[in-house]
Amino acid sequence: MEGIIVTITEKLAGILSSEVIAFLISMVPVLELRGGMIAAKLMEIPLLKAMWICALGNLVPVPFILLFITPIFTWLKKTKLFRPLVEKLEKRAMDKADQVERYEFWGLMFFVGIPLPMTGAWTGSLIAAMLNMRFRKAFPAVLCGICLADLIMSIVSYGLLGLLLG
Repeated sequence: MEGIIVTITEKLAGILSSEVIAFLISMVPVLELRGGMIAAKLMEIPLLKAMWICALGNLVPVPFILLFITPIFTWLKKTKLFRPLVEKLEKRAMDKADQVERYEFWGLMFFVGIPLPMTGAWTGSLIAAMLNMRFRKAFPAVLCGICLADLIMSIVSYGLLGLLLG
């Protein structure tokens, strides 16, 4: 993942500010907050500023996913072109839905908050939407998960990675 982040930051440097780059990376599926915090460290954004930027960037897509992904997927499944992709995304999300379904708020919060591959706000929000979790319950859980991931990635990026990179 670091290679992708380095490439993105190098390509966008000079075009966009470091803060905007970290914000945008935090919005991207798969990279999300994990990638944003690594980019922020590489671009030497101060820790507290980076935490806010990356958390907000990661949060931007969440309400749209929670509120609109189900009808969008329903519509896309009617097309020959997108049906296989949507079914694959739904299957991948539902394969990870056990802990979210079982523990609801806490399961969703920890699913989003533990920064491992194929977890995070995008997948967590998709799972919540597919499980028909109410927005009032899902959004705060995802928000708390983003804060947890932000804290963990701050320690990893600015602590451990900071020691390695100097």
